[in-house]
Amino acid sequence: MPLIRPSRAEDISAITAIYAHHVLHGTGTFETEPPSAGDMTARRADVLAKGLPYLVAEQEGEILGFAYGNWFKPRPAYRYSVEDSIYLAPSLHRKGLGRALLAELLARCEAAGVRKVMAIIGDSANVGSVGVHLALGFTQVGIVESCGWKFGAWRDIVIMQKALGAGDTLPPVPPAS
Repeated sequence: MPLIRPSRAEDISAITAIYAHHVLHGTGTFETEPPSAGDMTARRADVLAKGLPYLVAEQEGEILGFAYGNWFKPRPAYRYSVEDSIYLAPSLHRKGLGRALLAELLARCEAAGVRKVMAIIGDSANVGSVGVHLALGFTQVGIVESCGWKFGAWRDIVIMQKALGAGDTLPPVPPAS
């Protein structure tokens, strides 16, 4: 199994390439133009500045995928709720890497004080992403039908959630700095 570790600045070109493939060929993201390496650098910096994890899976020096959590919404009240994002190199689907990345992401989000993780999955036909989230204890809370237009068709989003740690049973405690 590949090493899952915190991302580093030198991983950005591989992260950008993996994500560009999904933008251009998939419906898991509703972006239609691949962001630049500069854009991806800024996005990573934003996640890290919030004290949230941004991980990569690496094997023999090659980045095979990445995952991160970012606030579900930008307002401070959402700082204990994140949306996860996971992208793999196209040849690595259905080999357990997505599950390993998501499991590690969940553990690190919990350690960072996160209490709720949401998955906003592009395209209800994205059975791989729905399946990996179900396998790790997420529950589906809804489908927003036909809310995105990509590749000449309307696309749904599937909304899933998972509580971490004490969930909503106790007030949050900010993690130690």
